[in-house]
Amino acid sequence: MAVSTAPQGPQGHPRRWLILGVICLAQLTVLLDNTVLNVAIPSLTRELGAATSDIQWMINAYSLAQSGLLLTAGSAADRYGRKKMLLAGLVLFGAGSLAAGLAHSAGQLIAARAGMGVGGALLLTTTLAVVMQIFTPDEHPKAIGIWSAVNALGFAVGPLLGGFVLNHFWWGAIFLVNLPVAALGLVAVVAFVPESKAAPRAAVPGTPSDAPRADRPDVMGALLSTVGMTALVFAIISGPGHGWASPRVLGTAAVAVVVLGVFGYWESRIPYPMLDLHFFRDRRFTGAVAGAVLITFGMGGALFLLTQHLQFVLGYGPLEAGLRTAPLALAVVALNFSGLSARWTARLGAPMSIALGMTVMSAGLVSIATLAVHGYAGTLAGLLLIGAGCAVANPAMAYAIMSAIPREKAGVGAGINGMLAEFGNGLGVAVLGAVLNSRFAALIPVAAGSLPAALASAGSAGERERIVDAFSSGLETSQLVGAVAVLLGGLLAAALLRRAERADSAVAVTV
Repeated sequence: MAVSTAPQGPQGHPRRWLILGVICLAQLTVLLDNTVLNVAIPSLTRELGAATSDIQWMINAYSLAQSGLLLTAGSAADRYGRKKMLLAGLVLFGAGSLAAGLAHSAGQLIAARAGMGVGGALLLTTTLAVVMQIFTPDEHPKAIGIWSAVNALGFAVGPLLGGFVLNHFWWGAIFLVNLPVAALGLVAVVAFVPESKAAPRAAVPGTPSDAPRADRPDVMGALLSTVGMTALVFAIISGPGHGWASPRVLGTAAVAVVVLGVFGYWESRIPYPMLDLHFFRDRRFTGAVAGAVLITFGMGGALFLLTQHLQFVLGYGPLEAGLRTAPLALAVVALNFSGLSARWTARLGAPMSIALGMTVMSAGLVSIATLAVHGYAGTLAGLLLIGAGCAVANPAMAYAIMSAIPREKAGVGAGINGMLAEFGNGLGVAVLGAVLNSRFAALIPVAAGSLPAALASAGSAGERERIVDAFSSGLETSQLVGAVAVLLGGLLAAALLRRAERADSAVAVTV
């Protein structure tokens, strides 16, 4: 049972929509920094003398710290208070942004980005957990839809904001713009967001008063999950650049498998687990988990490929490519903020909404794969289809995960949801990128999977055209693989969720 210092009536917290705006503002700040750095790479290379490996660590330090700590951050929010963790996240994120904006070397910027990732983990898990506490169950689909729309908005606005700032200021300004938003968020959280946390479980009757309590912190579980998830994400990120069979990737992956295996064993043996493995016996939970991984696998990988298509094949610059991918996010925002996706979910139910949404997304990926070579019109149609499908499927998926977990574990549920998104996205980029490189190398053996290297070695305009066509063919194949993954994910998640609903109905009838 969750306890709160603020009143919550039958209609939820009286200021719940204002609170939702506050936490979405905090969340948006974190999401912008997932993509804003990409447009600053040329400036960082020039002004800090950053090598390619430095640039990779500037990007990866943020995602590694964030993804590795999501589950631990969610558990801490449940235990010590979601408002406290939200405030701590804003402070850490703001301090990291200040350090990043004033960095004088690549090493300082990498360290600052890691600190921002720690704050980001606290913010991302806490925002969704607070949503589950302040809204009634009937309002959860709409509230989660708005929360999900902010994710899409952050994806679209990041490159645009970065490009605008770099056109008028120096590279450090892309981090310093976070400071007023973080400060505003701090004031608003203090003023409006209620405190809530999981109530301590009572001591087991008959046990001595000095016996270990079942609600004490799971320090070992936190350590194992952080190390295991960080190693797993690092292996996925390193795969495309260093080779999947390289000692670096295989060694890190082995560490991840062993540590996460020990984590699962530890959580199954202790009376106070950070992650209750009984969650995985719930078909609603396993169905939503499977679907969430595959939806982010297909989407993350496909959008990674799309940005390459727009820049390498169609010749757009980074800012223009960002503008041309914006319709996807705008479609998500329009459908979620208008409440249309929530109404569809209420009418169709979660299983059908997920199946429909992911089928539409799959059709969008097919449209991009087959029509993008003929101009932007086919890409635009695909982006709008992906956005519409995402607006329906993503909130339904998040709701299915969160509703399968007790309210007092909302922070852990949010951490699981965030971990799945990070894992699926990283895996999608790695696997679909490998499909692209494999197809490209098969058509242009001298390219060794590298388009710039192949173009540099081209001796004529005709040869350059043949290389670009081969790269386009690899992109098409990869997009189609992503489309199949999304479609299968939707059907699998819908089937498992439907079975769970039937099982629940049968139990209700029996009772």
